Amino acid sequence: MRLGIDASNLRAGGGVTHLVELLRAADPMAHDFQHVVIWASQATLARLEDRFWLSKRTDPLLESHYLRRALWQRNQLGKLAQTEGCDLLLVPGGSFATDFRPVVTMSRNLLPFEWRELLRYGWSIFSLKLLLLRWSQSRSFQQADGTIFLTRYAQDAVLNVTGALSGQTAIIPHGIDQRFFQPPRQPRPLAESSTAQPLRLVYVSIIDTYKHQWWVAEAVAQLRAEGLPVVLDLIGPAYPPALRRLNRTLQRVDPTGDFIRYWGAVPYHELHARYAAADIGVFASSCENMPNILLEGMASGLPIACSNRGPMPEMLGDAGVYFDPERPDEIAAALRRLMADPELRLSGANAAYARAQTYSWERCAGETFTLMRKIARNDRGSF
Repeated sequence: MRLGIDASNLRAGGGVTHLVELLRAADPMAHDFQHVVIWASQATLARLEDRFWLSKRTDPLLESHYLRRALWQRNQLGKLAQTEGCDLLLVPGGSFATDFRPVVTMSRNLLPFEWRELLRYGWSIFSLKLLLLRWSQSRSFQQADGTIFLTRYAQDAVLNVTGALSGQTAIIPHGIDQRFFQPPRQPRPLAESSTAQPLRLVYVSIIDTYKHQWWVAEAVAQLRAEGLPVVLDLIGPAYPPALRRLNRTLQRVDPTGDFIRYWGAVPYHELHARYAAADIGVFASSCENMPNILLEGMASGLPIACSNRGPMPEMLGDAGVYFDPERPDEIAAALRRLMADPELRLSGANAAYARAQTYSWERCAGETFTLMRKIARNDRGSF
């Protein structure tokens, strides 16, 4: 059999990372796929390793804006897949407009499916984009022969909007880049910390409305006011309106930048070193599908203070100390508890590290190709 992959809507971030790691770990021929053809932008194709079973295709329209890419998907993709002799099309970007069948797609973005989170953006171009995604992805999931979800929470959230899907569904988690795995270290007691050698918190994520970095900053300022030696590193790119709100908070609680620093975006290959330099990981998002950032913190041997919303408890289990991400007093309490108890930090880090080891790209690739083989064979009437 031959597999086609439409990666026309994967431009950056977690979607491209998933594609790169999926194909790196894949053994298509073990699942009866002799060849894989992928359509994507030149930048996305450049990140994919050359494999003897992989053919890379592009088109000038795939370098253009979303509407032109959608028209290419609608008018050309099906014909191209037929010409290549594809038995199944994987569309990891979520939405598709092709008549080609069978199709397997993926749910990657929960913002369009959770009203409370969507409404944070008010009436804006971005909120209208999210509403369009809600419609297009719901339609795609309802028409797909198979839909992959990353967590049970994400599956439930989408099905609450779409209703039961006619195609097959599967929960297939992502893996973790091996560079992040660092065994937990012996925690430094609070009594051995000082202003000169404080306990270091790290929160890696885009600065955005649902990530709540300003509430984390408020919590850390509260701990500093109590005399606790703690500093916070915020790392990630930024959604401009959210960055303005964060900057207003920082100007109020730490105007001289003594204990909170926003580093901006850090190259992916440097992130593991930032985790290694920290004592405690923080994750305060209220809307996620399956945050790789949380997995990376778990793999890095850190104790985690974590949001109690979304799929986070499903991923972290009893390894985390949880809080309401919109309650700075709860965030401060969770951090205070971890700082004061090095044994809790060590046991939490060990438990998180053990859970992280259950996530692998080899497992992700194997389960993804198993699902696709099943659907392709059923469509051909063979088993």
